[in-house]
Amino acid sequence: MSPKSRSRPAPRQIPAAASVFAALGDQTRLSLVAKLCRGRPSSISQLTEGSRLSRQAITKHLRVLERAGIVHSLRSGRENLFEFDPKPIESIKDYLGLVSAQWDQALGRVKSFVED
Repeated sequence: MSPKSRSRPAPRQIPAAASVFAALGDQTRLSLVAKLCRGRPSSISQLTEGSRLSRQAITKHLRVLERAGIVHSLRSGRENLFEFDPKPIESIKDYLGLVSAQWDQALGRVKSFVED
């Protein structure tokens, strides 16, 4: 693999990145992710605490996060518990690193052009 191809996001990364960005593009969902990052599975009741939103609204937001792979649900007796999965976030970090490298290269070329 050439150095240039390593500094570009693969076309297959774009749809996955877009779904994660879309899921995180909501204040309520970001708040839910922050709560779930504490490291322990939480019930919808626990995630609703301190919120003006209904359990149904929280559930809808959790389903969006689940479709993006950011959280997953576990059954515990009669309730669903939700747990954070860091893999999609790590993937986004890698994606942003590649985009950042592209910008750095482009700015380096502009700088070289201007200075020459």
